[in-house]
Amino acid sequence: MTVSADFDWEPLRELAREAMSHAYAPYSGYPVGVAALVDDGRTVSGCNVENASYGLGLCAECGLVSELQRTGGGRLTHFTCVDGRGEILVPCGRCRQLLYEFGGPDLLLETPAGILPLSEMLPQAFGPDHLTSK
Repeated sequence: MTVSADFDWEPLRELAREAMSHAYAPYSGYPVGVAALVDDGRTVSGCNVENASYGLGLCAECGLVSELQRTGGGRLTHFTCVDGRGEILVPCGRCRQLLYEFGGPDLLLETPAGILPLSEMLPQAFGPDHLTSK
C-alpha cells in the first residue's frame, strides 16, 4: 500500500478524539482514543479501559479490534491514536502486534513523525503466516 497524499486524516483523528472522551482511565489519568478505516469503507474506534489490577487494563486498540470483528470484520487500512489532549500517539508494542493481525504490514499509521506503514513500526513482525508454514 502506498501513502495516499489525498487521504484526509482529520475525520479519523476526530473519531479517535471522540472515542478518547469515553476512556476509563482513573488510575493513570491517561485517556487514549483510536480510530481506523476498514477496507470496506467503515470506520471503527476504541478507547482504553483500566481497572484496579493495572496490568489487566485494555488498550484502546483492543476495543477497536473488538468493534471491527463485531461489525463484520475486514482489514484495517488507516489508523490513528490520540492522547487526552488529542495529540497523535504511536501504539505500544503489544498493540502494534494486534494491529498487525488485523491490518498487516501495509496498514498506514499516523504518527508524530508522519504517515508510516506498520512494517516500519514493527519490523520483522511475527504473524499468522508463521503459524501456518510447515
